[in-house]
Amino acid sequence: MKCVVLLSGGLDSATTLAIAVEECSEVHALSFDYGQRHSRELESAKRIAEHYGVKHKIIPLDLRSIGGSALTDDIEVPERNLEDIEKEIPVTYVPARNTILLSYALAYAEVIDADRIYIGVNALDYSGYPDCRPEYIRAFQEVARLGTKRGVEGRPIEIRTPLIHMTKAEIIKRGMELGVPYELTWSCYRGGEKACGRCDSCLLRLKGFMEAGYEDPLEYESYPEFYLRYLEERRKG
Repeated sequence: MKCVVLLSGGLDSATTLAIAVEECSEVHALSFDYGQRHSRELESAKRIAEHYGVKHKIIPLDLRSIGGSALTDDIEVPERNLEDIEKEIPVTYVPARNTILLSYALAYAEVIDADRIYIGVNALDYSGYPDCRPEYIRAFQEVARLGTKRGVEGRPIEIRTPLIHMTKAEIIKRGMELGVPYELTWSCYRGGEKACGRCDSCLLRLKGFMEAGYEDPLEYESYPEFYLRYLEERRKG
């Protein structure tokens, strides 16, 4: 089976790629240079694709000309506490991003005659983005059925979301079972030599590693108190 995987370079997409490699005979990874704040995640995507030996395409896409997000505009990335995440849609939400990226993936999948598209959306430990919910994926699946030649011919391309009902800890445990090289991934909203340890994405990632019982292999500029306490307890035995 041939499939397309949306690969951002982050923890979730790397785990999704590992699952796709297990389930598909031919895997095509698709990444996007959409004007995000930094290129660090694209560098990670390249290294992850090379690690798995899959075909990898990076598509240029200018979402910065639209803006409206801290990831594609001159808006500061917020620093919040874990308890504040998911209370409201944050400014790191990129308007209609998954709809745009899935549309490109759908077109590419139809061109290469792929049967599935894998995307690492998650509806539990996430930042409250509306385009990560099951109802959104179900709606896009209907778009894929109605809006493509394959769909009209009765061979709709399946949208696979293997992580959608998993916590971040469960995702990491599954990734560890599959040997995902998490040291190659990048989750931080800020680009730099080290992850910041303060943005939503860093907090959720560190919380996931803590709850999964592992240490995050990435280096951070600073660590939240909950993770420092975890490290101290872990090293005490």
